[in-house]
Amino acid sequence: MSLKIVFMGTPDFSVPTLTEIIGQGHEVVAVYTRAPRPAGRGMGERKSPVHEIAERFGIPVFTPKSLKGEAERAAFASLDADAAVVVAYGLILPQAILDAPREGCLNLHASLLPRWRGAAPIHRAIMAGDAETGVMVMRMEAGLDTGPVAMAEKIAIGPDVTTGDLHDQLARLGADLMVRALAALSRGGLNTVPQAEAGVTYAAKIDKGETRIDWARSARDVHNHIRGLSPFPGAWCEMTLAGKTERVKILRSTIGAGAGVPGTVLDGELTIACGDGAVRLVELQRAGGKPLRAAEFLRGADIALVS
Repeated sequence: MSLKIVFMGTPDFSVPTLTEIIGQGHEVVAVYTRAPRPAGRGMGERKSPVHEIAERFGIPVFTPKSLKGEAERAAFASLDADAAVVVAYGLILPQAILDAPREGCLNLHASLLPRWRGAAPIHRAIMAGDAETGVMVMRMEAGLDTGPVAMAEKIAIGPDVTTGDLHDQLARLGADLMVRALAALSRGGLNTVPQAEAGVTYAAKIDKGETRIDWARSARDVHNHIRGLSPFPGAWCEMTLAGKTERVKILRSTIGAGAGVPGTVLDGELTIACGDGAVRLVELQRAGGKPLRAAEFLRGADIALVS
């Protein structure tokens, strides 16, 4: 049985779930997403990825700055939805919004709750060196990612997997999980269990102040830091290239061999000494340039120092 759905989401991560819901024949009566923002060199207003997909399918789009006002609450209730599906929306849902759909609001979250509640679960899982993560569908309540869980899927995190890699895997996995949850909901069979009280951690939003690489840390920590911040916002260091100091993003790395003073280049393959062990840089990006594999980056470059 098809359901009347309000979809609430904003970034690329949300798009596969929206398209799967449409593909399964559910009626998406409205999409809520972030308002267009200035972007690019011309600073023209750019619609969110979800906004663009919704318009392609002819779905009404709403971009309120807040859902706390009475008018917004009334407009949401008037949609007469069976359920709301929330995937990385970006706004807090007041209780009146949570209560409006007949079957409540379902959220897709990219972690194995209660680990990594909050804004940046994919980044934080990799930065912490977690061996696995996953996606979960939960019924939303007023707390931050505290609702009871209906369905979950786990996935291993490979030793060199980046946030970008894992983001794409989880987006696809989550879309499939959500449509299965909606199918169960339509049959009256979507059961939930409370989250565990132990093991709660919070995935704080990534701050630009934590993106610089500290070579004094262990090789494992440096490697996890690099891949956890790739491709955005990107871990970076300063390199002296042909006598000029430049800021360079490191997009991919792997654990290397060797030892030395932290921050020094150990060989011709861009293996860098850390506080304990070394990492080998695999993909780099100079300011204003395109991502380059290490061999291409080194071509014609005279690297004297990494700091």
